[in-house]
Order: sequence, then C-alpha cells, then structure tokens
Amino acid sequence: MSNNSERIIIFDTTLRDGEQCPGATLNIEEKLAIAKQLSRLGVDIIEAGFAFASPGDFEAVNQIARTVGTENGPVICSLARARRDDIKAAAEAIAPAAKGRIHTFIATSDIHLQYKLRKTRQEVLATTEEMVAYAKTFTDDIEFSPEDAGRSDPEFLYQVLEKAIAAGATTVNIPDTVGYTTPSEFGAIIKGIKDNVPNIDQAIISVHGHNDLGLAVANFLEAVKNGARQLECTINGIGERAGNAALEELVMALYVRKQYFNPFLGCAADSEKPLTNIDTKQIYKTSRLVSNLTGLLVQPNKAIVGTNAFAHESGIHQDGVLKNKRTYEIMDAQSIGLTDNLIVLGKHSGRNAFRTRLQELGYEITETELNKAFLRFKDVADKKKEISDWDLEAIVNDEIQQAPDLFRLELVQVSSGSNAKPTATVTLYTPDGEELTDAAIGTGPVDAVYKAINRVVNVPNKLIEFSVQSVTAGIDAIGEVTIRLKHEDKIFSGRSANTDIIVASAQAYVNALNRLYAYLLKEQKQEQVTVSS
Repeated sequence: MSNNSERIIIFDTTLRDGEQCPGATLNIEEKLAIAKQLSRLGVDIIEAGFAFASPGDFEAVNQIARTVGTENGPVICSLARARRDDIKAAAEAIAPAAKGRIHTFIATSDIHLQYKLRKTRQEVLATTEEMVAYAKTFTDDIEFSPEDAGRSDPEFLYQVLEKAIAAGATTVNIPDTVGYTTPSEFGAIIKGIKDNVPNIDQAIISVHGHNDLGLAVANFLEAVKNGARQLECTINGIGERAGNAALEELVMALYVRKQYFNPFLGCAADSEKPLTNIDTKQIYKTSRLVSNLTGLLVQPNKAIVGTNAFAHESGIHQDGVLKNKRTYEIMDAQSIGLTDNLIVLGKHSGRNAFRTRLQELGYEITETELNKAFLRFKDVADKKKEISDWDLEAIVNDEIQQAPDLFRLELVQVSSGSNAKPTATVTLYTPDGEELTDAAIGTGPVDAVYKAINRVVNVPNKLIEFSVQSVTAGIDAIGEVTIRLKHEDKIFSGRSANTDIIVASAQAYVNALNRLYAYLLKEQKQEQVTVSS
C-alpha cells in the first residue's frame, strides 16, 4: 500500500499507549479480550505492547501474536526503542503472528537530543540507520518513528526519515508526541515530508498524536488530506496525559464525511467505497469493553460513544428528530452498534435463548463465562420486568472481567437513614479461604462499606475516584460503579454492576483491592527472587 492509496490504515495502540494511562493497567487475559475485540472491529494493526518493558508485557504481546495474529487477522506489532535488546525482544514476542511488525523509535527534536538522549544529530542518524537495518533482519514489516517530530527541525527530520527508509522502514510514523501542533501546522509537516524526502514513495506515512490541546483528531484529518495513510489511535482516546486521537472519532469522521475526504484519497466524491476496514457496528461494544476493563469511564458528552451522543433534551431538537432524524443527527446510532432493543428473555428463559442473544450481540464467551453470566441474568430477571441489551452487556462484562480472584465478597449489609449513623457489616473470604467479618461507621453507607472492607483487607490505599452511572433509565436500572485507588505512585481500578448500588460499590472496591493486592504479591515475589539470586 502506498501513500496514494484509496484506504486509510487503522493502527490501534490501545494496548500499548492506551495502557500507559494512569490506572489503566491490564492483565494478560484482559489484553487478550480487547485484542480479540479489536480484531472483530477490523483494525489493520494492533500494537500489542512494549515487549522489552517487562516479562508481563512480553508475554502479553506473545499471547496476542499467537491467539489473534492469524493469517486473516490483524498485523501484531511491538514497540521497541532503537536499541538491540529492545528490538530482539520485540521480534521474539511477535514471532508467532502470521503478520508481525517491529515499531522502533528514537527522538529527533533538539530538546530531546540535548536533555534526554544526550546525543548529536549525527549520532541519531547513525543509530536510526543501524537499528532499522537490524530490525529488518527479523521481519520485512518495519515501522520507524522520530519521537517528538512535531517539534523537530524539518530539515533534520527529512534526513532521518530518508535514512530510515533506505535502511528498510516500510512505514514512517510522524508523532506529535506532546500534542503541540495545530491542524494547519501538522498538515504542513506531512506535506513537507512528501515533498522533501526523496524515497518517501517507498514507505507509508503514518501519524501519532496526543490530545493535550484537544486537537489530535483534527490534526490527523488534516494529515490525511496531505498524504498520511495510517492513523495511530486508541479506543475512547485513552493514553498518556490527555490521551491519544480517538479511533471512533476518526473512523466516523471518515464515514460520515466520506464525500468530503474521497477526493483527497483519489476517489470520486460520490464513491461509496469505505475509507477504512472498520466494522463500525462494533464501535460501541469495543468502547464499552475497554472502559469496563480499564476502569476509565467515558464522559457522557464524548463524541460518538458518550451516553449523550444521541440524546436530545431541547424541545426544538426533539420535535425535529421526531419528524426526521437527519434534522439533528448526522449519523444513525445503529451505525456504531447502538440499539434500543429489548431482549425477549425473562426469569423462565433457558440457557440456549440466553446464549443465542449474546451471540447476536457479538459476544464470544467460554462455557464457564456463560454459566456465570446466566446465573447473574436470572438474578437480575427476578428484579426487573424488562431487560435491555445494555443491561445484558453490563451483566456479561461484569461477570467475565478478569480481576484477580483473591478476596471474595460474601456479604454486605448496611443501615442508614436521616437521623442514623451509617453502619456497614461486611464478610469476605481471604485468599487463604478464611472467612472474616467486620463492621464500620462512615459518613454515608458507601463510606461505611469501604471502611469495613479496609479493616478486613488491611492494605493501605487512598480512594481517588468514585463514579456511578446508570446503564438504563428507570428506578430498577442497573448501576455501574467505577472506582480508582492509589497506592504509593500506582493507580488501580475496579468496576461492578448491580441493581443494588451499595452492592456494586462494594464489589467494585474489592475488585480494585484485588488488583492492588496481586501487584503487591508480585512485587514481593520479585524481591525474593532478587535476594535469593
């Protein structure tokens, strides 16, 4: 594929850059679940991680390469600094994939050269040439990034890119690492590269950008108009600091404004040929999965996937939409997989009907996960007359999320009122199977529950975020609780859904504490290995 291609390549870095968002740390099972969904979504390339960063990162990239990197699946990529050890680890991690890519990078801005790398421009040019050539000995698919390209001297940038392509890079990625550029500036950078790098026709131009000024998506669309053909993005725009360019916003901009963008890709304005390979009907479900597993809530007014994205409160808007949706909606909610369907299932429904509906919604779950979700469904069906697809998704996601099963909540009971002191009693099973019960008084029922749980678990932590969202409308709606805990400099998230918001709050807190406890156990084991060696 060339820079004159009629299609945009979607490079998803949710599992690499997205996971660098504080509190978004995922275990291997969670990464695999997201990778499988990204494959169903139709992304062209999955950047599965930074293999050299840790044994856990290496294993995750390797498992994704083995499981998702099939002949008909996406390219599986690993990030690597322009160092031999990094590149070798990346090559070994992606080896099981039918199509593997090594993505290596080195900074090119003067501020990075002076303060971070402490290298001269000539040293960076030499390293670029040597390390891209080394990566090429492992795979033909090499991506090279000049870090902080947005603040690099253009003439030096052209030299670096020319060297990288000559050494074997098939994709050159232009990162706006700190989200500094504006759309016109970023477009000009891409145009400058096309006009001034002699061998640019031998590589695809890619872009990567952060949202520090809220301009990442606008920058990318301007880059497309100037010749970029690969977009590096994340689900829900998660990532370092203010996040990355959001995949769903980019894809739907190209989908809704196809006639506008067609000419920039060499197509007739009225061409109906899709500009990406993305199955847009998988967007909403992918967004929900990433939000659930990372514990990072999607803000209600978030473009495309926010709960208010297709909501109308203004009387004038409501009147117009009732007469014709196109008066105030530029896209159909169903185009991203959002429906208002009610499943025709109740407490007397069987497992087969339940399984069939999950398959219709696109869920591929194991027999064990199905059994767990079915029991929760029966429990909810006893409490609710109608269960929406949103309710069903909340039930399934809550049951199959991969939080470590260390402490297990057995009982939560609260007493509160206008003239009473909120009191909570909790019973938990410890990782050793011991049953412990304790009680506490708090400023409210949830505070009392958390204090009681802390007394049992006895792991120092600070609650930094508590969020509650209703999955559907109505007094019997399922409530989703997301919490984030801080321990030293690490953040751990937990999430749960239940018709009882107090129970959901307790379960979410235990989920987060389990992640924290698992981290502490891992650190303890590593210390023991270090001491013994």
